[in-house]
Amino acid sequence: MASDVIDPHINPPSDSNEAPLTLDQAPPKTLGMLDQSAFWANLGVSLLGFSGALTLLDPTGSGVTLTFAAAILATVVGSLIGTAMVGLAAVPGAQTGRPSMVLLRGLFGARLSYVPSLLNTVQMIGWGAFELWVIANGAQAIFGTAVPYPVWVLLGGVITVALTIWPLGSIRLLRRFVTAGVVVAMIWLTVALIRQGPSLGGGSWAGFVPAVDYVIALSVSWVPMAADFTRHSRSPRAAFGGVFVGYSIAQVACLGLGVIALALVGNDDTKVWGAFVAAPLGALFFGILVLRETDQSFANTYSTTMSLQNLMPRVDRRIISVTVGVVISALALVADVTAYTAFLALIGAVFVPMFAVLTVDYFVLRGMARWDTRERAPSRWLMLLPWVLGFVTWWLVAALPEVPWWRSLWRSARAALGFAPQPWMSAALAAFLVAAVVTLVVAPLDRRLRPAG
Repeated sequence: MASDVIDPHINPPSDSNEAPLTLDQAPPKTLGMLDQSAFWANLGVSLLGFSGALTLLDPTGSGVTLTFAAAILATVVGSLIGTAMVGLAAVPGAQTGRPSMVLLRGLFGARLSYVPSLLNTVQMIGWGAFELWVIANGAQAIFGTAVPYPVWVLLGGVITVALTIWPLGSIRLLRRFVTAGVVVAMIWLTVALIRQGPSLGGGSWAGFVPAVDYVIALSVSWVPMAADFTRHSRSPRAAFGGVFVGYSIAQVACLGLGVIALALVGNDDTKVWGAFVAAPLGALFFGILVLRETDQSFANTYSTTMSLQNLMPRVDRRIISVTVGVVISALALVADVTAYTAFLALIGAVFVPMFAVLTVDYFVLRGMARWDTRERAPSRWLMLLPWVLGFVTWWLVAALPEVPWWRSLWRSARAALGFAPQPWMSAALAAFLVAAVVTLVVAPLDRRLRPAG
């Protein structure tokens, strides 16, 4: 079956400079390497990354932290692996002009693609609520509580929706006016904090592999939205390069700075932002990072919109974006950020094996030549098998989150199989390999069993 690529001559975009409003219009190819590198670099810097660096230092919650060298190496290794996954996931979007969840019609069929679409909607709404929580708390770290938390949440929500209405214009705005400010702020804050003499000695290498898994999960959380933006890329090479270069460098810098800041506050993640604000001119440069955080909530909201458009392809994306913006703003008012680490583990468990299935079928088995993204694309039930087995593999190997019933379930599964994960085992790599190997067997069988036409 031939690949379903939108013909811009048959379905021209409504505005050559902005994303189309529905899925039956061709996306304009306006984003170059620089646009995408700047966009992904901004996504790689997050205030959540500064406080989340504590999970990098102590990924198992044992109280024994990594050495500084181990933490930085885990960040580099995890970023390179995870960002390469995101970059590869971005390529099909540039090749076909289709957003991420519509691409999954070719992997699972149209109706089965609704499952990952709904999962991605849940995770992106969760991320969006987290980001508005971060924006509001970051603003209060600078200005105090004179302005109530809900006001900052609602202000962040309004800015998020405005950016989402004009997504390509927002990316160009970020490149021209925001990225340089973020680079200067990161350099200034890094120098200012290092000059305070943080204690970076001691620690252990025992949690190195779980730390790598944590960083991979941070990166892979963007896999299911990569093509939503790279469908507008001028070339697949620019799509991959923009993601890989921009995001990997920024994430390493962000987590490294978070580790330094934590060292100044005794690894108390509730005080880490205070370390930035207390630095010389810290409030100014931290304020730049707080304002920039809206690009995170923007990306999450836009990706949620694209996921829902897979279910409702002819609904105006602006209507969906406004609705999603209201939902994440409401959730941010009651967000429980203590679930952050468990949330990341769930994201990795779901999307690392799904990415493996997509990579093998699309690239290795040359499925790209017959990728069917029509609204009537037939279901490919067998392709769920490697995805599910990869998900199971993740939890058999991974450090389990502090969720009692979930921890008990997987401990029982390990006992029944007589399996005990070893410190050197990576949940991310194990899940990827299992899903990939099973896909090599299942995908050709699936195509033989499907009727031609």
